[in-house]
Amino acid sequence: EMKKPGGGKALLFEKPTVNGQISPFPVAVNTMGSDRRMALSMGAESVESVASELAVLMKAKPPSGVRDAIKLFSAALELRHVRPKKVRTGPCKDVIHLFDPPRTRNQEWPDAPSIDRETSKDPKDTPTLLNLPVLKCWPLDGGRFVTLPCVVTRDPDTGEGNLGMYRVQIYDDQTTGMHWQLQKVAARHGRRYYETGERMPVSIFLGGDPAFPFAATAPLPDGLDEFLLAGYLRKQSIEMVRCETNDLQVPASADIVIEGYIDPKEPLRSEGPFGDHTGFYTLPEPYPVFHVTAITHRNDAIYPATIVGIPPMEDFYMGKASVQLFLPMFKMNFPEIVDIALPAEGVFHNLVFVSIKKTYPMQAYKIMHGLWGMGQMMFTKYIVVVDDDVDVHETSQVLFRLCSNTEPRRDAVFTRGPADVLDHATDAVGVGSKLGFDATRKLRGEGFTRDWPPLIKMDAKVRARVDQLLQGKL
Repeated sequence: EMKKPGGGKALLFEKPTVNGQISPFPVAVNTMGSDRRMALSMGAESVESVASELAVLMKAKPPSGVRDAIKLFSAALELRHVRPKKVRTGPCKDVIHLFDPPRTRNQEWPDAPSIDRETSKDPKDTPTLLNLPVLKCWPLDGGRFVTLPCVVTRDPDTGEGNLGMYRVQIYDDQTTGMHWQLQKVAARHGRRYYETGERMPVSIFLGGDPAFPFAATAPLPDGLDEFLLAGYLRKQSIEMVRCETNDLQVPASADIVIEGYIDPKEPLRSEGPFGDHTGFYTLPEPYPVFHVTAITHRNDAIYPATIVGIPPMEDFYMGKASVQLFLPMFKMNFPEIVDIALPAEGVFHNLVFVSIKKTYPMQAYKIMHGLWGMGQMMFTKYIVVVDDDVDVHETSQVLFRLCSNTEPRRDAVFTRGPADVLDHATDAVGVGSKLGFDATRKLRGEGFTRDWPPLIKMDAKVRARVDQLLQGKL
């Protein structure tokens, strides 16, 4: 269904079975797998309308640098009075199940056990990780994975929270893997806990407002609250409740909350393989173990899930919406940018097309290096910069300019930098090379000494006349 043109339909499985038993939790899949549904998740007719509204707010005061741009972006969100607010309780606590934490494990972990065995209790009585309707998506997956987990962590030094999305492999009824990659904010929080040896509180919530998973995956700058973005999209404050077994805050409207901790004194455990959004399996690697201390949920909870693989899939539409929404911020830092596109074939950040209004020599190189220095854009392997008359969402137009406007030795730039941990093609994990192409018209001062030829275009008056003559004839 996800592969259909336009993204296909959202699916609700009303009576999923878990180990032969009907789960009380329906499963929703592909809920954000189209442009239309992404707009609905933002409470708008289109993502472009939300981006335009945000752009107007951000133009209130021109920033003098990246730091000012971030402050202005944060202020724009706060103009809507959408800061999260704490409440005493909420629907996510309709049902509460608590679990005793185990002793710290000193021995190495065994291979992940089979989770296809029968559960000992009816899932209606005591939800555990084993009887939640967690999917095994692909044949070679190492087990079942929670694929839309909103993971809440906190910096132990500053108290600043973070909302991210990191896949969660189920090991048994009370432990999971926590696949936060080394460049992610949660991994940075984790490193501080590993330095101090203190247990790290972590909470995972599923479902609730569709703005939550979008905010968790959005390329926000450090220091911006993801729940602030969710509130802006919803045009109201997000109500937050304290967890039962740690002091982290989660949305009161969440469907399911899984509370727990990571113990830095325990060894890492092999996680994976997993059929990933790259279109390939990520192979087993050691990651922290998450211990569950509570599972709470709504009476009418729905378990949300997604399946990732060779694009386009549901996550393609989430990534596309992120680019559209944050284009105003790119333009704040680089006013010459006209548009940005991440083609599906590039698996999000592997390939970026950028159109600019070029006014001086080497401007395309400024854009390439600038983008490589912005957040998750550091993972981009290929950047192609074109002129402002190119629609970067039409791949054929970009490829035409790439092939016709470039001389490879002159117009390509190689560099090295951080790489996506999921990129199987790099020589070393997390480190790789990057290639940028200047596919713009060349100016004097860029090593081009010939006259640049005009592009073949039909005369506008002739086109209009021909259209008029052919109207109703075909």
